[in-house]
Amino acid sequence: MSGRVLVIDDEGNIRRMLAALLEAESYEVHEVASGVDAEGACEAVEPDVILLDLVMPPGPGGLEVLERLGQKHRDIPVIMMSGKATLVDAVRATKLGAFQFLEKPLTPETVIVTVKAARDLAQARAEAAALRAQLGDGDTIVGASPPVEGMRRMIAQVAGTGARVLIIGESGTGKELVARAIHVQSERRARPMVSLNCAAVPRELVESELFGHERGAFTGATQRRRGRFELADGGTLFLDEVGDLAPAAQAKLLRVLEDGVIQRVGGERDIKVDVRVVAATNKRLEREVEAGRFRSDLFFRLNVFPIAVPPLRERGGDLPLLVRHFARQAAARAGRAPREFRPDALKRMEDYSWPGNVRELGNVVERLTILGEQDPVEASEVDAVLGAKLASTVSPAEPADDLAGSHDAYERKLIARALARAQGNIAEAARRLRTDRANLYRRMKRL
Repeated sequence: MSGRVLVIDDEGNIRRMLAALLEAESYEVHEVASGVDAEGACEAVEPDVILLDLVMPPGPGGLEVLERLGQKHRDIPVIMMSGKATLVDAVRATKLGAFQFLEKPLTPETVIVTVKAARDLAQARAEAAALRAQLGDGDTIVGASPPVEGMRRMIAQVAGTGARVLIIGESGTGKELVARAIHVQSERRARPMVSLNCAAVPRELVESELFGHERGAFTGATQRRRGRFELADGGTLFLDEVGDLAPAAQAKLLRVLEDGVIQRVGGERDIKVDVRVVAATNKRLEREVEAGRFRSDLFFRLNVFPIAVPPLRERGGDLPLLVRHFARQAAARAGRAPREFRPDALKRMEDYSWPGNVRELGNVVERLTILGEQDPVEASEVDAVLGAKLASTVSPAEPADDLAGSHDAYERKLIARALARAQGNIAEAARRLRTDRANLYRRMKRL
């Protein structure tokens, strides 16, 4: 069997023709004569592909049925059919998530090719879901600490409102996970979520990335290109590190937030977009406003509903949960069983300050997974990967008895912190300390 197809059409001849055609291609075909029965049939049949007529009097029309199906069955590709469709109908169907729009009279070749493409898409989505289940959902916010539970409640409160959200948190805390959680819990979840790291794009190209450009707008613009706002139309645009936007880009972003209209770089035509903007920053934007580096009016537009993402050091009790989560993911990627962690290994990890937050923890667990030959993970392995004796050996709470000892303790603390942030890479730690590797080795030996 090639898969299950549900045909929803009020014309019996069309249903019979499609059934005969698709059954000859080894599909299992189910028929429904009206939109009233569409949802029930979808629940019962669990089709891989749906063929849906646009006009089905006197009940609900195809677009209404498409919208309803998208709320519960958005992973099933829907092929719209009509002999009376207008361009407006086709555009709306596309925005509601239709896979393809076929004009009647239908041709057998077109139907077969389109259904196969939709079936391939459904299969790819199912495989991707299975892989996510195997790896552990990378989009899951893991943790049960009070700060994380409070953050979850705020996400649930704002997700369905359409309000703009400003996510605030240190680097590596998982701000994009929060943005994705807002998107998937919103009414825009069937439409794309598009991301842009404003700090990673050269300043001269940020406006092109955001708004697109016309051919010939600047050197190298050999063809028209749609920007992130157009790609996210109907969905969500996540602007990471929004505090790094240049003043010119800030002004244009403000205009879009005010009237929902963009202009491509080098273009003259206004393009209307419907985009929910979720922004994130690791900066204190209030201070950036005071310093004149960030527009106050843009800050107020973005900061409708702020959500603070707690750093890992403030998430008491979450580290073991995160370690197990990352261990499962890393093991699945490496094709091996996840490693367990001894209590003393977890204690060493809990004693560490994790300046790189959850991202750094994930990297460390993956490294332990790759390097480890046997279970469980020992405390000595954690020490080796972090490249330092962790927080317990560099505690500033133990004052030295003399000036020399005080100097040594401070130097030891600086070196240990640099090693931790460089994840044990001596050359990188030396660069952070503004010295060379040989000198750093000498100082480490002396200490």
